[in-house]
Formats: sequence, structure tokens, C-alpha cells
Amino acid sequence: MTYIIGEIGQNHNGSVDIAKLIVDVVSRPIHDKLFGKELRRMDAVKLTKRDLKQELSSSHMEKPYDSLHSFGKTYGEHREFLELDDDQHLDIYNHAKEKGLDFVETLCAVSCLSLLKKFVPDRLKVASRDLTNIPLLTAMAETKIPIILSTGMAGKKELDDALEAIGRYHTDISILHCVSEYPTKYENVNLRTIDYLKKNYDDYKIGYSDHTIGIATPIAAVAMGAEIIEKHITLDRQMKGTDQAGSLAIDGIYRMMRDIRNLELSFGKEDIFIEDSVKTARCKLERSIATIKPLEEGHILTENDIHLLSPGDGFKWVEKDQILGKRLIKPLPKDEIIYPNNLRRQ
Repeated sequence: MTYIIGEIGQNHNGSVDIAKLIVDVVSRPIHDKLFGKELRRMDAVKLTKRDLKQELSSSHMEKPYDSLHSFGKTYGEHREFLELDDDQHLDIYNHAKEKGLDFVETLCAVSCLSLLKKFVPDRLKVASRDLTNIPLLTAMAETKIPIILSTGMAGKKELDDALEAIGRYHTDISILHCVSEYPTKYENVNLRTIDYLKKNYDDYKIGYSDHTIGIATPIAAVAMGAEIIEKHITLDRQMKGTDQAGSLAIDGIYRMMRDIRNLELSFGKEDIFIEDSVKTARCKLERSIATIKPLEEGHILTENDIHLLSPGDGFKWVEKDQILGKRLIKPLPKDEIIYPNNLRRQ
């Protein structure tokens, strides 16, 4: 089964209560109403922890920030409003655990590892921007907690350097294809990178972190073999915040989970065979050899006497040699299936 992470990111808008409500949405059952089946829900939620002293230069943090999505007069004030402290992260972690969900943390600075004094996330995430931040990768790897990398700003060299840095400590690493464009244009997604990663980095789990609008690309990624999917989630795409519009809200979360879990059920096995579930339809709809005209008792059958009609419980065309040249033991009207008990045994 695909491991699916709902990325809350900053969509909590600085509120623990909003974050908990998003966790509640993720934890709801996923019902396939057509077949009356309950499907597996999301596996995890993810938060991001920043140290604002290690975010941007002082001049950038002090720049006026007059966006409609701003929570402060400067970018620094905006970021400070959205940042949750360690205890708040712990509160949300506990809530997620009560709901039976895994918890993933993106850490954006070495100092953010202070969180680990409060709790141990199931996985740590390295954001695309930090794939070249070797000191951070080293500090995270030293914890021996499984790590997920996003490649949104990386080429092969950057990815290889990151894997080497983490690999000195452990190899429980997952790689997510990602494009750091928000939202990502569909022509820039290049899902075939998943194939490339699976062929060239087969020692690692390969997945996809999605920033497109909608659910088509994560579903396609699963079809291509992605083992992990990460998708931004929210309560309402109209809420204030730069990530809200590109996230999945309540209905979108449900539809993505329903479709991915049903897709997983559809994979089956690498073989061709007749499913037990189609035997009834096959009998009803497949064609059998039938009379093309009325035939009298004692008539010897020729190919001019037959054609094909449903149902499919009689002779197939490839079996016509079993009836041609045989004599009817009773008359048959036009357009009736010819069964073995219609034929005289030789």
C-alpha cells in the first residue's frame, strides 16, 4: 500500500486548533459508497518547524510584506505569526497519535532538533530547499530516524551528495520526486522522473511530493509505482495563506484517498486469466453457436446452418468441429443455441 502523507505545512495559520481539525479530517474513514467498502485512509500528517534566526537574511526578514496572505507587516512578522513552538508541535503530535496517524516533521534548521526532546516523529523530512544543507542532513541522520528527501530543487549531483551525507549514519531513506513550483504546471511535473529514480536508486523507497492543483498527478504517480505520496491539505482552499489554494480540502482529500486506494486494489497480478467475478457476465453475454434458420429433426449440421448468439453457455466457434456433420435428435427453431443434448451421439 502507498504511504500517504497529508502535509499541513503552514495551513494551520498559526493555530493549533486548526491543525487539529485538519488531523480530524484526515482521520475520517474513507468509504467507497458504490461497493460499500471501507478503504484505508491517509497514513500520516506532516508539520514544518523553522528557526526564524536561520531562515532569511536580516534585510529580507525586515522587508515589508503587503501580500493579501500576509500575517504581519514584514516577512519576519509574517513568519513569526505562522510558527508553532515545540510544545504546540507536541500537542498536535499527540492528537495525531490518538487518531492512529503517523507524524512526520520537516526540520529546517539544526536547532529545530530540539523537538526531539519532546517527542520522536515517525519520519523526518528534508525540504527541497535544504537538500544541499549538509550540516542539517548530518544532524538529522545522526538521530537514526527514517528520512524522506524531496528533490524539488535538485539534480543528480545534489541528490547523490545528500544520500552520501545521510548514508554515513543510516540508509532508511525515501526519495520523493518533486517540482518546487507552487502550484506546479502540469507540463513541468515530469512524472517519468519516478521511473528514473526507481531504476537508478533502487535501494531506496521512491515517491512523489505533489504541488499541482487537483488529484490527477498523485494518482498517476501511484500507478507508476510511487510508494509514498505527499500532498498539501487544508480545511478550506479559500482560507488566507499562500498554500491554501493549491491544497486539498475535505472533499479533495476524500476523493484522492478513495481513488488511490481503489487503484491499489486494481493492480492485481502480472498474468491473464478469467476472474471468478466475470463468470456470470461471461455466460450471459459471450456468444455460442446457434441456428441461423429452422432445422428439422435428423438434419445434419453444416456451417451454413449456424451463427453466433448469446448466452455463452453453448459451443464456441472454435468448437464448431464438434457439431458440424452431427445429426439433430429434435427440431430446432431459428436463433436457438445448439446444446450437446440436441445432437445424436455417433
